[in-house]
Amino acid sequence: MKRVEKLQVIEGLVEKLSTFGCFYVIDAMGLTVEQVNKFRKSCVVHNLVYQVAKNTLIQHALEQSGARDEEYATFFSKVLKGFSGILFTSEAGSAPAKMLKNFLAAEKLNLPILKGASIYGDLFIGVECLDRLSTLKSKDELVGDIMALLKTPMSNVMASLQSGEKRLMGAVETLSNAFV
Repeated sequence: MKRVEKLQVIEGLVEKLSTFGCFYVIDAMGLTVEQVNKFRKSCVVHNLVYQVAKNTLIQHALEQSGARDEEYATFFSKVLKGFSGILFTSEAGSAPAKMLKNFLAAEKLNLPILKGASIYGDLFIGVECLDRLSTLKSKDELVGDIMALLKTPMSNVMASLQSGEKRLMGAVETLSNAFV
């Protein structure tokens, strides 16, 4: 690969890193052509962008995107080894993990393997994070949960006031009937 081509790949990765809030680095080495085609189709169905790139190009793109702290040094040394493909998503951070789990179950495979992920800047390293990542809630789900938590005390207060109003009205009515 010529230098110009490498720079174009890095620019493309930098653009995707800035466009998408989440990415997963996976290892799909060992899949047959048919399995890779099924995997790519599954990515398209789930609105995921999949790209294979050299580890050094991924690292340069991450560094250009601002990933230079100690956490990313661990990410670079543990994740960017061997074959690497990147899944990008702009939807829920759990979408690639759910798609990976479904693909592995449907195809009865052990590949592709999750090497690492970045969900809005938080890093997850290792295949053991797949279950945790697949249960992450989306931003909309979290906002809904917070609204429900905020609504519950108010609902309880309103229910108490409304039930007390009926009891109070009943007591006033009983007292007024007793004195008439």
